Amino acid sequence: MPPTQDQTRAPSIIWRDTAQPEDYEKARTHRLFNGIVPERYPTATVFAKTEHDIVDAMKVAIEKKIRVSIRAGGHSFAAWSVRDEALLLDLGGFSELALDKMTGIVCVSPSVTGRELDKYLVAKGRAFPSGHCPDVAMGGYLLGGGMGWNTNNWGWACESVVAVDVVSTNGQLVRADADENADLFWAAKGGGPAFPGVVTRFHLQTISAPKIMRSSVYVFPITHYKTALGWALEIASTLEDTIELTAVGNYQEDIQDPCIMIILLASSDDEDHVQKLLRSAENSRPDGALSASVCHQTSLQKEFDNKAKAYPVGQRYKVDNVFLRNDADIVSLLEPSFTTLPTRQSMALWTSMRPRSNRPLTNMALIGSYLGEYDFQARASRCWGAEEYQRLVELKRKWDPDNRITGCLGLEGL
Repeated sequence: MPPTQDQTRAPSIIWRDTAQPEDYEKARTHRLFNGIVPERYPTATVFAKTEHDIVDAMKVAIEKKIRVSIRAGGHSFAAWSVRDEALLLDLGGFSELALDKMTGIVCVSPSVTGRELDKYLVAKGRAFPSGHCPDVAMGGYLLGGGMGWNTNNWGWACESVVAVDVVSTNGQLVRADADENADLFWAAKGGGPAFPGVVTRFHLQTISAPKIMRSSVYVFPITHYKTALGWALEIASTLEDTIELTAVGNYQEDIQDPCIMIILLASSDDEDHVQKLLRSAENSRPDGALSASVCHQTSLQKEFDNKAKAYPVGQRYKVDNVFLRNDADIVSLLEPSFTTLPTRQSMALWTSMRPRSNRPLTNMALIGSYLGEYDFQARASRCWGAEEYQRLVELKRKWDPDNRITGCLGLEGL
């Protein structure tokens, strides 16, 4: 990998036409999560270690008249960073974390992962709704909206972005917030790969870390699908705070047939409140559970470990998702997905967005399908509303008139 460098040195660049094939391929596929590696070939890969490197990389792209793709290091199931004839800007070596204790605002570079951010913040008594999987980097996660831990209570992660620092496509550093470059700031909250620049830092409003975190996990045979998910929906309909509720269809070790898991994760400063909610759920659960773990002490670091096991690196992933309306017949709609898993590695997941879904969205771009688990090449879907889409197109023309950023693979205009 590239050597350590300082601000006065040019970034390390591996060019396809001059590098050894094994070095080029290592750079092309470095830190990809999905085992399905696309047959797309960048012109070069830049390993940035400083903000100055990112500026220099943009200037190289301008000089060479090539496009720029960005790799922060998340899951990116479609491998958006691997683009033909582009300069692949790998931000993995650029890592910064700094908390302002007075404001509670943490400054984060795009390659910082959720696990890294949580470790840093918990030691300082703060928290942030990072992605559920520990290796998800903040860059693509936040630009895609940020559907993470406790989103149904804490809100979308991008709603807590107060500013971004950006290298524009003309190679200039700019700040975007509610008052300065407000249009670019809006695009940073759900624009995903359509964002017309390279974010170097996110400024995030943190919250006080909850003192209590407990979980209840129930496993039912898939023959009890309707009963189990119906019970979960009853719980979800009463949620006002504290609990993140998820249903997962998967195969359990040592069980031949698929199962459905109901997971309740409670976060609060009030032990009695947490106990009351989880015990109430336990008292109402239907018969037939294969196992039940009730009100166990946990932490985000422990939950990260569970997610890492559920989503191993290097497996061949094909994913899709959809937002469901509050009045949808969820049990009927999801039954085929939960009960017809094609392999033992397959899974289906539903999570309640209540009470957040009962509140209007703030001024953000995302609506429709969740960008973090979507591939525009697979099918057409509304990740943005018509108005939001047109606004992103206009921002692309304004901030990226030469179409420098590779943008959304499989979607014209962005």
